[in-house]
Amino acid sequence: MLAVIAHPAFDPVALRLGPFEVHWYALAYVVGILFCVWYIKYLSRQPRLWGANPPTVNAAEADELFIYVLLGVVLGGRLGYVLFYNPAHYFSQPLDILRTWDGGMSFHGGFLGVVIACLAYGYPRGKTLDRMLDLGAAGCTVGLGLGRVANFVNAELPGRITDVPWGVIFPGDTVARHPSQIYEALLEGLVLFAAVRIATHRFGALKHPGRASGIFALGYGLSRIIVEFFREPDAQIGYIGGVFTMGMILSLPLVIIGIWLLLRSRHTA
Repeated sequence: MLAVIAHPAFDPVALRLGPFEVHWYALAYVVGILFCVWYIKYLSRQPRLWGANPPTVNAAEADELFIYVLLGVVLGGRLGYVLFYNPAHYFSQPLDILRTWDGGMSFHGGFLGVVIACLAYGYPRGKTLDRMLDLGAAGCTVGLGLGRVANFVNAELPGRITDVPWGVIFPGDTVARHPSQIYEALLEGLVLFAAVRIATHRFGALKHPGRASGIFALGYGLSRIIVEFFREPDAQIGYIGGVFTMGMILSLPLVIIGIWLLLRSRHTA
């Protein structure tokens, strides 16, 4: 069946105030991070979820951690994209690294940035990394989902050519493609949030350090690998070995880390 859905060609700018513009992608980042901070505060006030192990970050400290995580997400996400996806261009044009308004953020780089940020915040204060990552894993999925919706709004990162009835013809294209951004929004945002929430609220995942973050790492890695089969690879990289994409390769370590954290969490309580 031929697809007949045309992309609405949304304006990538959500709000204009004179020369000041707020893009949907930036708005998704802000809302996602604010939700994550609120959710961390909410979880820290639920003693029944933690058992004998109180949360490593309380509601007051969540605001301090927010600054570190924000820097980790932005700097890690940008540098990750530069190093993983287009190093040749940025090494030849280093000033373009600062042109964040042109797009170019990497989840995997942002993830590493958050880990480093949590270490920088937690080590001097005697806080364990796995407990902080458990809190982040519980709340960050909403931001991931919103970011993928923003990708769809901007008509960027389209999927591969398809003839499924829900295929989308993006602006400037003449063929229908998988709306892979929506696939990612559902898997990385809605499904993964539900999985971690069920684990924390029904099965006591927060009583076992590393379990919530293990579910997140494993769930995100598998979701991203699955969606990569429907997503068009980056033009400057293409397929690696004729089959794999950079997203698949970068997600495989997350799957391994997730499995390791889950196995390790069996012996932590």
